[in-house]
Amino acid sequence: MKKQNKTLIIALICIGIAAILPLFISNNYHLNLMIQVLINIIIVLGLNFITGLTGQMNLGTAGIFSMGAYTSALVATKSGVNPWICLILAAVMGIIIGVGLGYPSLRVSGVYLALTTIGFSEIVRVLMTNLTDLTGGALGVNNIPVFSIFGHEFRENKEIYYLYLVIALLLIFNAYRIVNSKWGRSFLAIKDNPEAINASGVNIAKLRIMAFTLTAVYSTIAGSLYAHYVGFMNPSAYNIEFSINYVVMLVIGGIGSVAGNIAGAILVTIVPELLRFIENYYWLVFSIITLLFVIFLPNGMLSLFNKKKSMKK
Repeated sequence: MKKQNKTLIIALICIGIAAILPLFISNNYHLNLMIQVLINIIIVLGLNFITGLTGQMNLGTAGIFSMGAYTSALVATKSGVNPWICLILAAVMGIIIGVGLGYPSLRVSGVYLALTTIGFSEIVRVLMTNLTDLTGGALGVNNIPVFSIFGHEFRENKEIYYLYLVIALLLIFNAYRIVNSKWGRSFLAIKDNPEAINASGVNIAKLRIMAFTLTAVYSTIAGSLYAHYVGFMNPSAYNIEFSINYVVMLVIGGIGSVAGNIAGAILVTIVPELLRFIENYYWLVFSIITLLFVIFLPNGMLSLFNKKKSMKK
């Protein structure tokens, strides 16, 4: 009970800080960075279900994210559908992708599954580049409408931040409930001892497909939010580096932990920007920092706090 109360207090403090932070920031660049942090948190929370909990390597984030973004953007621009409905359609696309990618995971795993998801992303990127009549090709999709509520359009960065913060909090709460439920424990069991869980009569195939579906839905929702924020989509950015970036966030924060997912997304989004003062060397320095994290903190940032707790005991 004390642990739950402590977790609740920490969560409320973090929400309070997130809520008041824009009040002290007037720079649009910094607000843009904060919005990107929220979108990245959603993606990493989703990736945690399949890679963090079930141990299935997914390097198809770029393809899944872009499918959500393009679904929302194309429906909104070509059909004039309300962006909120487009967001729902993007989530439906996530379910379709999750089931579609979930079935190959029943037959392949490890590096072979990673290659399968990379192949999926490359197919999506090539199609988006070449289907010029539908996607605009390399020129992309322009004039994507913003979200609105009761006629009020969210165009200012502060307004968008608060809207996305509410959506992110709902998805964080949902992820926390799933991770700490019987489903979350079942996902972990697949990674730790698949033979034992299979012998106990649990349907591993159903669980893996469910994990992939949750991952895809979170990523497509994030893609939709991103598309309606920037107002423009181009396929060139959605390559293997895009996908690896989110695996790095997951590893640095702490695999399997919602708090670690949030911490990793914040760190990997903000630190490279803080290092830009060293100009061309900033990415080299950040890569070294990432390598040190992997070597000395293989269980992520949260392992530091866990060590302190165990030392106190």
